[in-house]
Order: sequence, then structure tokens, then C-alpha cells
Amino acid sequence: MKKRDKIIYWIATIWLAFGMSVSGVAQIIQTKDEVELFNTLHYPAYFMIILGVWKMLGVIAVLVPRFPIVKEWAYAGFFIAMSGAAISHLVVGTAPIDLFGPLLTLVLICISWYFRPADRRPATKQ
Repeated sequence: MKKRDKIIYWIATIWLAFGMSVSGVAQIIQTKDEVELFNTLHYPAYFMIILGVWKMLGVIAVLVPRFPIVKEWAYAGFFIAMSGAAISHLVVGTAPIDLFGPLLTLVLICISWYFRPADRRPATKQ
């Protein structure tokens, strides 16, 4: 792996982990802003804790070495959660700026996944 690719991977992955951790903790402790956001998007309140816990587990999976299949599932879960968030903002009709977070996170997910080192990818059968 090229040094440039490794740098891109780690920058994207650290920002992804940071964003998911901050939002995950906010959802677990149910901050006022998160409760308002979930109400605006018409999500049930209990979904906050479920989503927050899964985000934290996904961050651990992406950052910890080994377990490449678990990492794939974490990336998939992140992608589904963030694309769902973006679609929910569009459907509900929130301000366009509200799409920035989910769309930026989707970009970080794709970059981190694409540039991940070989030891963080599932083995392929040949």
C-alpha cells in the first residue's frame, strides 16, 4: 500500500470514527438536540439508543485490527444509517444544510472503505 493511500485511509477513518462516536454518545445519552432531531425526522425515541450503541460498536470494529468481516458489516451499517438519515431529511423537508452531516459522513465511509489496507479486507478466494 502506498504511503499516500495509508494517509488518506487514516484521515478519513479517524474523522469517520470521531463523527460516529460523537453522534453515538449524543444518541445514547439522548441530548436535547438529538431528541429534537429524532422528533423532526419522525423516528421513535427508543431508536436513538439502539442507533447510538450500534454506532459505538461500529467505531470499535473499524478501528480495531483484524476481524475484516466485522469491519465490512460496520461499514455497511454506517452506510445504511447515513443514507437513511439523508433520505429522511429529504422526505421530511428539513433545511438543505441539514444534509451536510449525513452526506459528509457517507463520503468519509466510502473513502475509508476504499482505501483500507489489505489486512483490513476480507480474504478473497482464488
